[in-house]
Amino acid sequence: MTQEEPATTPDRARQVAVIVTAVLMLLAALAGVGVIGTSVPDSAGGVFAAGRTLLTPGGPAFAVWSVIYLGLIAFAVRHTLTPADPRARRIGWPAAVSMLLNGAWLLVVQFGWVWMSVLVITLLVVDLAVLVGRLAAIPASSPSSSVILDGTFGLYLGWVSVATVANIAVAVSATVSTPGEVSELLAVAVLIVAVALAGRYANKLGARWAVAGGMAWAFAWIAVARLTGTPRSVIVGTAAGAAAATVLVLTALRRLAAAGWSLRSLTRRMTPASDRTRPKTRS
Repeated sequence: MTQEEPATTPDRARQVAVIVTAVLMLLAALAGVGVIGTSVPDSAGGVFAAGRTLLTPGGPAFAVWSVIYLGLIAFAVRHTLTPADPRARRIGWPAAVSMLLNGAWLLVVQFGWVWMSVLVITLLVVDLAVLVGRLAAIPASSPSSSVILDGTFGLYLGWVSVATVANIAVAVSATVSTPGEVSELLAVAVLIVAVALAGRYANKLGARWAVAGGMAWAFAWIAVARLTGTPRSVIVGTAAGAAAATVLVLTALRRLAAAGWSLRSLTRRMTPASDRTRPKTRS
């Protein structure tokens, strides 16, 4: 068993930053759920309420935040105990920034600054993409590192990527009014762009199930909301359901390709040996 490298002054500074931003994030979360402020659905004149736009996921979708917050708390504790860990050193500052931006988004929404919230959540996505990219460069050395770091921040990135799409839709709907058919076409176009982003994540970040799972979860609940709730849209609901499936398939195919598998090799493995060796006959 190797002895852990002693923490340096930069490690301690990063350690403090993670603790402080985690506390600030949790305080802002209390405001976001209405404990010490106005809840997000009731903020900014209700523009963030469920069913406000075609791209707003159904209410149960937001339960994913409980998992993300638990993961972030676990990360903060782990980082406090092992500040000299190589992966902690690589992602500590981006993680602190992500928690700061998380809290900032909730506070911006409290003031009703809808377009500012778009800017904040976009910065959050960029920061998380950088963070997950750094995780991909250093493989996990333990199950706890894989679950707490890769799992938490992958899910965080996937969910927030789709939440950004919903946030932009909220901002647009609060600014301009568009006919129903145009809104549906725009929503489908945005979903296509989001799926393309998922494909880029799969190529650049190593086809991570946590990222794909976060995006698929959001897409699936958009589909449920549009097919069973209001505003109802079969077109958008179907497109969102297809987006959820596509993200998972893209990730699976990318992981198979990384493992040296291809569609041809899969077909060959699924074909009985007798069929492969049987001589072809001419008609």
